[in-house]
Amino acid sequence: MGKWLLVDGFNLAYRCYFAVPELTRADGFPTNAVHGWVKSLWKLADQEKPAATLVFFDLGGAQDRLALLPEYKAQREEMPAELVKQLPYIKAVTRAMGLVGVEKAGVESDDLLASQAVQLAAQGHAAVIVSADKDFAQIVGERIVILLPPPSANPKLGWRRLDTAGVVEKFGVPPAQIPDYLALVGDSSDNIPGIEGVGPKTAARWLQQFGSLAGVVDHARQLKPERFQESVSALADLVRRNLKLTTLNLSLPTVAAEKPAADPVELFRLLEELEMKSTLAEARQRYAQTEMF
Repeated sequence: MGKWLLVDGFNLAYRCYFAVPELTRADGFPTNAVHGWVKSLWKLADQEKPAATLVFFDLGGAQDRLALLPEYKAQREEMPAELVKQLPYIKAVTRAMGLVGVEKAGVESDDLLASQAVQLAAQGHAAVIVSADKDFAQIVGERIVILLPPPSANPKLGWRRLDTAGVVEKFGVPPAQIPDYLALVGDSSDNIPGIEGVGPKTAARWLQQFGSLAGVVDHARQLKPERFQESVSALADLVRRNLKLTTLNLSLPTVAAEKPAADPVELFRLLEELEMKSTLAEARQRYAQTEMF
């Protein structure tokens, strides 16, 4: 059985866009995100040596979650126009590198990626999720780990692995309790409101004591500090709804566990079109020696 790299596409694309200084083609077309994208995927390939890589892109419209919470992710700013321009090239380069692009309208890419990871693990493969999104912590297990990108504030830390022990250390609860934990504290990145005043340590302590969100709600009158007893009782429906929002859908269709062929000629053409001379030179060297993906 092999190792599969599952990349949270927009999460990585944003990081590449902001991490790489402004680069443009002679006509002013931006290329910084594409540059960072290709370099990042090559680095991951060299480091992880995966049997294959799947890249998941979000087409928007998380219909099931929007039905529960119309304000879901509504606070997020529009994608920078300079990054939007580069997305078609990012996707085209991804295909040319022999990486599978996965996207589906009306379904969140997080759910697609999580479903794929769980199925691969069930088949005996190892799944390495490339993302900084904490939602994926809920599916970490024996065959599923998260590879966290270097933090923008301290890039020298490099890529870091998050396994089951790491999830417990980071959040105070095991992977299975992450949806319950997020339902209590909320998730500002997704615009999901938690119970006001309930922080990570309090939520973790309650879940350690009562086992689940349902257990916390059922024992609301026993919670410490006592000031939360009334609010947890009053907001029971809110946190139950939150749990539906924070729980990944693991029943979505997946793609076949097969490795597609790269198309070096098309990759060279795209890089030449973008006037990415140094990246093109490296691509010619890499694909002349061995097919990396």
